[in-house]
Amino acid sequence: MNIRKLLSAKVQAAMAAVGIPPACAAQVVPSKKPGFGDYQANGAMGAAKAMKTNPRELAQAIVGQLSQVRALEDIAEKVEIAGPGFINIHLAPAWLGQQAGQVLAAARLGIDAQQPQTVIVDYSSPNLAKEMHVGHLRSTIIGDAQARILEFLGHRVIRQNHVGDWGTQFGMLIAELEEHLGSGEAADFALQDLETFYRQAKQHFDSDPDFADRARDYVVKLQAGDTDILALWQQFREVSLHHSEAIYRRLNVTLARDHVCGESAYNADLPVLLEDLQQRGLVIEDQGAQVMFLPELADKEGNPCPVIMQKRGGGYLYATTDMAAMRHRVTTLKADRILYFIDARQSLHMQQVFAAARRAGYVGEQVSLEHHAFGTMMGEDGTPFKTRSGDTVKLAGLLAEAEQRAAALLSGKASELTPAEQAEVSRKVGIGAVKYADLSKTRTHDYIFSWDAMLSMDGNTAPYLQYAYTRVKSIFRNAGVDPASLAGDIVVSAPAETALVLKLLQFSEAVEQVAREAYPHILCTYLYEVASLYMRFYEACPILKEGVDEKTRASRLRLCDLVAQTLNTGLDLLGIETMERM
Repeated sequence: MNIRKLLSAKVQAAMAAVGIPPACAAQVVPSKKPGFGDYQANGAMGAAKAMKTNPRELAQAIVGQLSQVRALEDIAEKVEIAGPGFINIHLAPAWLGQQAGQVLAAARLGIDAQQPQTVIVDYSSPNLAKEMHVGHLRSTIIGDAQARILEFLGHRVIRQNHVGDWGTQFGMLIAELEEHLGSGEAADFALQDLETFYRQAKQHFDSDPDFADRARDYVVKLQAGDTDILALWQQFREVSLHHSEAIYRRLNVTLARDHVCGESAYNADLPVLLEDLQQRGLVIEDQGAQVMFLPELADKEGNPCPVIMQKRGGGYLYATTDMAAMRHRVTTLKADRILYFIDARQSLHMQQVFAAARRAGYVGEQVSLEHHAFGTMMGEDGTPFKTRSGDTVKLAGLLAEAEQRAAALLSGKASELTPAEQAEVSRKVGIGAVKYADLSKTRTHDYIFSWDAMLSMDGNTAPYLQYAYTRVKSIFRNAGVDPASLAGDIVVSAPAETALVLKLLQFSEAVEQVAREAYPHILCTYLYEVASLYMRFYEACPILKEGVDEKTRASRLRLCDLVAQTLNTGLDLLGIETMERM
């Protein structure tokens, strides 16, 4: 059920019937102010401008047509014209109740599957030379929420974890690993602290010329496919991926080993790609390097933007690998849409690669290339979030602290939970708080990391929404009622019921908007509004109190069930877990 689409179709048909050109849209949007209806159709103003006529008279003609064909019969209790030509639509409470009942009975809360596309979602992509840190958090959880939402809407989603598992630093790391293995140390023990291991290797490389020469030699052998060196590289890669997978499980992120398609996956294709570009004259030699020049991204003086495809020494760059990845995703995976969740500092690089891939013909105009950039997580001092000593904050430590802080928060509250259940709730609350604090902010903005704010039980936070869900579920426990056993209509009469039902019926609008625009904060805001309206409904509309008749009680319990399902589904789409008790 998408009320906005339904109303748009009906108003658009009325506009066509009174002679308005098809290019003029109905512009149906939810009303922002009480008293101005539930939805507004604002298309009369734009149409009047295009047709050089009076907008209010045109709005009157549209409303007359809607009335004549009874397009909104039973749907709206009132349609009126306001101001210069706004059409205010007041929905009928009986119709709202009927729709809420249908949504409750339908699969997926009544959201229709969209025309399916093959969508590639490129996210997380840690460098396997180091442990995952807070710099990987935003890409990982924003990308995962988007993948979940697109799948929910019926798209074929292919997750791609483009890990950094190739390049010159791996010669150094393999040489260091070889020395550890030579002394009898197991690979998983040597690499249990990737950050320390990387520092040791770098210090060794800088201080020991023989080690540095061996490392450089290993880079050449690795790229040439030397069996022994590849075996060492594979050990390093395996242990590194195991570290990442532990973080994904803890974060409740859907990335798995099958989704890993790192830089190494395209290594064999790089010379093939370069030769293709050379044969078609799309790259030229410039100061020993192979360069593609892009007039699409020319500077103010008209000079085309250079993108290096191969360095003077023969090495390839990120741009070459990204081009190969795009070609694979379009030709082999048959992508209709490719979404990249990479921070805003890479915006120029992504523009260059997108333009280069289209110029080379690897990506046609029918394929949507989208870089969904995001800002930086900041400390409360307004600088990038780091430890007190200035080091990068590791994700494993951050998530452990989140669980500990959540346990401390919940320990002071009365609970009937067992210690094991309390630990599980603390995990869900702590991890959920970290994820929601990020997802609820506009993706493109920097945001302040604050433990107190994200773990608050009040306001737009995960703990507040998780608690709202448990409150709804507690009503059914107190009533001794299984929600699935309830039947009958949802009767909408009180203003608090009307406001809550209308918001619940807008779930599909929120989900579909996030699918289009990749701004998960829209869904967060929506769920917070549902929870807030539910609290008002709970105070204004008694459910289990004496004197409430059976029909009203059943109707309000069914409405509670729809609230619980909406909160649970919405939070799950964000990758945040709920619990029955808290």
